[in-house]
Amino acid sequence: MQGRAALITGAGRGIGRAIAATLAQRGCRVAIVEIDEAAANEAASALGSAALAVPADVGEPADVREAVQRAQQAFGRLDIVVNNTGIGRGKPPDRLTVEEWDRVLAVNLRSALLTVQAAEPMLRAAPGGGRVVNIASTRALMSEPHTEAYSASKAGLIGLTHALAISLGPDVRVNCISPGWINTRQDPAQLTDRDHAQHAVGRVGRPEDIAALAAFLCSDEAGFITGQNFIADGGKTRQMIYA
Repeated sequence: MQGRAALITGAGRGIGRAIAATLAQRGCRVAIVEIDEAAANEAASALGSAALAVPADVGEPADVREAVQRAQQAFGRLDIVVNNTGIGRGKPPDRLTVEEWDRVLAVNLRSALLTVQAAEPMLRAAPGGGRVVNIASTRALMSEPHTEAYSASKAGLIGLTHALAISLGPDVRVNCISPGWINTRQDPAQLTDRDHAQHAVGRVGRPEDIAALAAFLCSDEAGFITGQNFIADGGKTRQMIYA
């Protein structure tokens, strides 16, 4: 990763912040794109000179273009894009408005395409090839009630991933990660034995689990991998639970 530059959306907290920290630790400069300006600044400050805070609403096309331009101006290159931003609207289908549906799809799905479009010339020119990682969700494959917009957007990301991989190859590799239950907000001490037992690995996931996989997919070691969706859920979607 030494000398490379990455743009990561939704990197002010949770999985995105963990990915930014992991890439920075491996020698990458990172642009932390985040709608919450305070969170963006705090995350960038924690990483020091390797990081650039870029406040932006990726649901707005102009913000996406400006974020990519700022990263290019700061780093002079862009090797990696991680589309991590995600929002939801937990409402029954008959109460979900068109505006709410459109907002979720704009932030979770459309922004990924717009970011790649804006970054494509730099990604194609990146030494050793560009890399894109989209962060979807196991909700693309299974659902809780009232997650229609979120689930649809994440399923769309998986389709977008393999489409981009074919369109941008061989210059750019594009892969997707679908995390399962990743504890980004709760005090780990509040998780119960039953929570952990739902996972074949015996524990709930941590942001660092997804960051490690993202870093691998962005590395030279993953040079023969593109167009794929990797489920990182501790085996939860493979374990049948009846009680």
